[in-house]
Amino acid sequence: MKKKVLLMGASGSGKTSMRSLIFSNNPASSTARLGATIDVEQNHVRFLGDLILNLWDCGGQDAFMDSYLTTQRSTIFQHVGVMIYVFDAETREINKDLEYYRDCLDGLTQCSPDAAVFLLVHKMDLVQEPKSTMFDKKREELQKASGDVAITVFGTSIYDESLYRAWSSIVHTLIPNAAVLSRHLTKFADGCSATEVILFERTTFLVIATSSPSTSDANSSSSPDSSSAYDFHQMNPKRYERTSELIKAFKWSCSRVREEFHALEMDMYDFTAVLDEMTRNTYVMVVVHDPTIETAAIKLNIRMARKKFEELQGDSIGL
Repeated sequence: MKKKVLLMGASGSGKTSMRSLIFSNNPASSTARLGATIDVEQNHVRFLGDLILNLWDCGGQDAFMDSYLTTQRSTIFQHVGVMIYVFDAETREINKDLEYYRDCLDGLTQCSPDAAVFLLVHKMDLVQEPKSTMFDKKREELQKASGDVAITVFGTSIYDESLYRAWSSIVHTLIPNAAVLSRHLTKFADGCSATEVILFERTTFLVIATSSPSTSDANSSSSPDSSSAYDFHQMNPKRYERTSELIKAFKWSCSRVREEFHALEMDMYDFTAVLDEMTRNTYVMVVVHDPTIETAAIKLNIRMARKKFEELQGDSIGL
């Protein structure tokens, strides 16, 4: 099953660098040597077994953009699952960028009306003014330019975890049964007495699905005397993308010394985390705050759950 993903934006906005970082496991420091994209570069990225992301990286030079909107219009904008449009946060040609964006949006709504639209305000690391203020203004401007089309806007940079947050949200929309996976992860978390369970795609380490707090935890945490993990261990809202970034960096370090990453165990004073293979295409991270639960028990539960999650993954592809 193929899902077409359009990656568009002005030349120099950082499209190829982010693609290299997410899908080719290259560090941010190596992206400076990448050249400009000429016309359209198509990449078939295997994601979750038989689910293939047909990623179209479209060069942003004016001549190419004009061609996409005229002679190549039906080819570019047909059968699109997601369009990602990248804006340079520090561009001085915002009016031209918005004009091209609106034209691309017209082509998308005409040829692929059900496609999701994600807008990335990229290179946020270069912004001098308060980033939150600048991003809020930019998001309001983009929403106005988008009219009635539903959009999702992220501020991103290749030098922090924000890029993983954006791309995890993007691929999540392309997985048919993500809600089913999340429901089974919640059952698995309850069985392990875990605080949280996160499922990652094996190659990119983008987040596929996460568990949800159980009803019993939610109720117990409302009591001032509760010993629930959710009462005393407030989870960092950036934990998913931060984990993706750190593990990708660790995998890259392993490759430099010709070692292969297999699994990770962390026994800290206030929590235990186990990252291990769940299926042939995914890794799972189990986070536990209960000090009485042994790491070996967590690993055993992961081994016992593998068959079920292989079946669920097969269902997601077959839908």
